Amino acid sequence: MSRKEREKLSVFARLKDKLLSRREAAEALGISLRQVHRMYCRYLSEGDGGLVHQSRGRVSPHRSEESERLKAMALYRCTYRSFGPTFFAEKLGKDHGIWVSHDTVRRWLVGEGLLEKTRRGRRSRRRRVRKERFGQMVQMDGSHHAWFEERGKKCCLMVIVDDATGRMLGRFYEGETLVGAMEMFRRWCERFGLPRSLYVDRAGIYRCDRDATLEELQNKKKPLTQFGRAMKELDVRLILAKSPQAKGRVERANGTLQDRLVKELRLAKVGGIEQANRWLDQSAFFDELSGKFAVEPMDSADAHRAVVVDLLSVLCVKEKRSVSNDGCVQWEGRTLQLRGQRAGLRAVEVWEQADGSLRIIDGGKQLEHGPWVAPPKVRKTIVNNKRYKPGPHQQFSLHPRSSTKPPGAAPSA
Repeated sequence: MSRKEREKLSVFARLKDKLLSRREAAEALGISLRQVHRMYCRYLSEGDGGLVHQSRGRVSPHRSEESERLKAMALYRCTYRSFGPTFFAEKLGKDHGIWVSHDTVRRWLVGEGLLEKTRRGRRSRRRRVRKERFGQMVQMDGSHHAWFEERGKKCCLMVIVDDATGRMLGRFYEGETLVGAMEMFRRWCERFGLPRSLYVDRAGIYRCDRDATLEELQNKKKPLTQFGRAMKELDVRLILAKSPQAKGRVERANGTLQDRLVKELRLAKVGGIEQANRWLDQSAFFDELSGKFAVEPMDSADAHRAVVVDLLSVLCVKEKRSVSNDGCVQWEGRTLQLRGQRAGLRAVEVWEQADGSLRIIDGGKQLEHGPWVAPPKVRKTIVNNKRYKPGPHQQFSLHPRSSTKPPGAAPSA
């Protein structure tokens, strides 16, 4: 099933469970109510396969006759050998009355082995001109390399490069993670301001592949990653590159750093991430490198915007969570107990900062919370002081070990 058909399947499954009405399903899918009636009936009778396009796997009614194909291939073998598909298609229509497109002719010839598939040459690309102003666009990438050589394990250097000037900023992390990308972007913003756009690759922390939820379909919103959501809140345009060459500025910077920075770390005898980050702060390595290789922008105006929000409250993980009847929230296998929440609270937003601290927000207000502690179990001691008195039918015990025997009983052997 295509992605569009999977979205239909999720909506019709909710419709079948009576979680939404047919009119709401029509609004979520962007189709008419009449079309929803027709598709839903086919879904109930045929199941998931009823949502697949009916013409899939069938022969097109506009397909050329087999006799025309055989005649065309015979003419090519005896008369039009070495003709190209376009020229041969013109001759077929003009001289033989077989009107087909050149793509159809190409497909016929390749299928018969009369024409080899030719691989197109590499498409040339024009070098993109730098942006005009500083901060108009920055590029960010993670470079995995043996930065400490044999003195330490491999790690990732997150690098940000301004497209207009080539000014750089970098920091070491365990890997190209969401926490590292957010912290690196925050450091740039705290120093220079908010850039207009950010150019990154198509890694999983930037690109979202999941299907849209019902709420996103109804609101006509695209699914976003946590990083994409943060960029949207900051009004920074996030651009996903389709090839490494597209963000060549930062890729070439990585090559330069893998040569120069490795040697500088060797001279400084640095062998760990924390030690390397301290050395970067003390030595001002990136400032010196930017002063050596950076260029003057075409426009001297700074395109960065002033930071008027709390970056820590934006560059973090935000997810909605339900509140149970006893005022508890589940998060990453932990149970959090809310304190002083309003009556009837059903959902909150949990923010996880880069340092692992949590904030629970309800309508812009932070709620106090703490870990839920199970109450101690109290074992009740049952004391029975009532004296047991057997009933009339239990006056004599019939247990074989009992010494009491009923009157008139025979002596034991």
